[in-house]
Amino acid sequence: MQTPSNSVEVTQQNIREILEKSLQHPVLFYFWAPMDEASAAFVQSVQELARQYQGAFTLALLNCQQEQNIAMQFGVQTIPTFALFSQGQPVDGLSGPQTVEAIKTMLAKHLPSQDELSLNQALDLIHQEEFSQALTLLQTLAEDFQNKPETKLALAHCLLETKQFDQAETALQHIPLEYQDNYYKSLIAKLELHQQAANSPELMALEAAFRDKQDDPKTAIELAAQYHEVNRDAEALEILWSFLKSDLNTLDGEMKKIFMDILSSLGQSHPLASQYRRQLYSLLY
Repeated sequence: MQTPSNSVEVTQQNIREILEKSLQHPVLFYFWAPMDEASAAFVQSVQELARQYQGAFTLALLNCQQEQNIAMQFGVQTIPTFALFSQGQPVDGLSGPQTVEAIKTMLAKHLPSQDELSLNQALDLIHQEEFSQALTLLQTLAEDFQNKPETKLALAHCLLETKQFDQAETALQHIPLEYQDNYYKSLIAKLELHQQAANSPELMALEAAFRDKQDDPKTAIELAAQYHEVNRDAEALEILWSFLKSDLNTLDGEMKKIFMDILSSLGQSHPLASQYRRQLYSLLY
C-alpha cells in the first residue's frame, strides 16, 4: 500500500520510532485488516482525514493480519480500532466501525483547532517574509481569534509590509499594554517612519500646488507619483482617475501608464487595485 507523507505503515522495524515520535507529536493508530472489508475500505477515508489536518497528527496504519504481534501488544480485540497517542501515552480511542465525524470529534478534544493551526502557519509565513500569504490566512480566522493580541500584532505586521498603513494603524491601536513589547515597538516605529515620509514638506508643497491647479494633469502626475512613493496609493489613484475617467489618453497615455504601474505594484489581490481595475474595464468594455 502506498501511503502519503503524513501517514506511515507500522512494522516491527519502526514501531519504537513511531511511539517515540508521539512524545512530541500526536499519533493516531488505525488497526485494520484486509479480511475485514469495512476496515480496509475505511483506510482511504482516514488518509484523507490526515491530509485535511495538514500535519497536526501522524496517521499510523497497522495491518493486523501482517503484524499480529504488535496488535496483540496493543491489546486490540476489535477491528477496526483507533488509538490516539500523545506525549508517548494513549489518550483516547474508538472501537468498531466509525464515521469520519466521530473521529473528528475525538481529535478535537486533543488537537489544536483549525484556527490555531492557521495562526501558527501564518506566523511561520511571516518568519519566511511571505506577508501576503500570511495576511490571507489571518483574515480567515474566526472573530475571537482575530481579536487575540498576538493575532493583531501579526496582522499589523503583514499590513505594514503590504503597505496597508491605515489598517495597520487601526490594528496597533488595540494592543493591550502587556503586549506592547519590543515587537510592538518595532511595528510602531515602522508606522511612524511611513507617516513622517507621507507628510514631508516637499509633499505638502506639491499638494498646495495641485490645489491651485486642479485641472493641470502634469501637476496631478507629479503629486500622484509622490503619493505612490510614500505608499499613499489610494490618493494617487484617486487623482489619476479623476482625469482618466474623462480621457484615457491624457498626456498622450503617460497618465494611464503611471496608473497601471501603481496597480501592478499593488498586486492582483489588493482590494484597491481590484476596485480601480473594475472601473477601468467598465470604460474599456
